Amino acid sequence: MSLTDIGCCGAYCGTCRALKEQACKGCKIGYDTGERDLGKARCRIKICCVHRGYISCADCPDLRTCGILGEFYGKNGYKYKKYQQAVEFIAQNGYPAFLEVADTWTNVYGRYGNR
Repeated sequence: MSLTDIGCCGAYCGTCRALKEQACKGCKIGYDTGERDLGKARCRIKICCVHRGYISCADCPDLRTCGILGEFYGKNGYKYKKYQQAVEFIAQNGYPAFLEVADTWTNVYGRYGNR
């Protein structure tokens, strides 16, 4: 597990088969080396997060007021609330605590136990 397994939006990509098999580069891989052009990215969350040099949106001081995140987390669907929960968990508890919890998951989101 590594920090590159955490999507900018809070998805935990460490469980993703495509990423493990290197069929997917995830949100961030390749932008730091110039292998991928951020100007061609479509995801506004990724563009903002990578441009600012954040691991995820949990690092952003505008986390609670960001319109881009508000729109994304406001979409219909259980997963969007779980991604928001992940980013908030990271902001409050840090990446090591998140990775410890996420290591027990079998999906891009999961439960936080007693936390």
